[in-house]
Amino acid sequence: MPHLTTYQTKIIPDWVDYNGHLRDAFYLLIFSYATDALMDRLGMDSNNREASGNSLFTLELHLNYLHEVKLDTEVEVRTQIIGHDSKRLHLYHSLHKVGEEQELAGNEQMLLHVDLAGPRSAPFSADTLSRLQSIATEQKDLPTPAYIGRVIALPPAR
Repeated sequence: MPHLTTYQTKIIPDWVDYNGHLRDAFYLLIFSYATDALMDRLGMDSNNREASGNSLFTLELHLNYLHEVKLDTEVEVRTQIIGHDSKRLHLYHSLHKVGEEQELAGNEQMLLHVDLAGPRSAPFSADTLSRLQSIATEQKDLPTPAYIGRVIALPPAR
């Protein structure tokens, strides 16, 4: 399972702008649904959130628009665990046409496991950590995504 497909969808008319392209906000919606699916895979579904009082919060994300995505395109999100510790998860989502390799967009995220009663950071459960480590181990030979750790800045003035 090097490539973990977390979400698939067809681009619908409500998501498309006046140029016939996927609106920028809907890229993030698609990636958000992929994060939800990853949470489910890690055992952090709605039942777990209700029982444990814990969830994931997004601390930071970067979104790179690489190629046009048009109406009716069938897309999938592939998710790669970049790293984690006892409370944080660093991941990368890439958007592709279903079954194709070309990356259409990339989304790097840093997530924090939170005790909702605080709210304050909280360690992952042993079960979640085990599932995270299992995915990370299966993906250990994947190359580092090209769009990890990028910074937004203007070039230095000359």
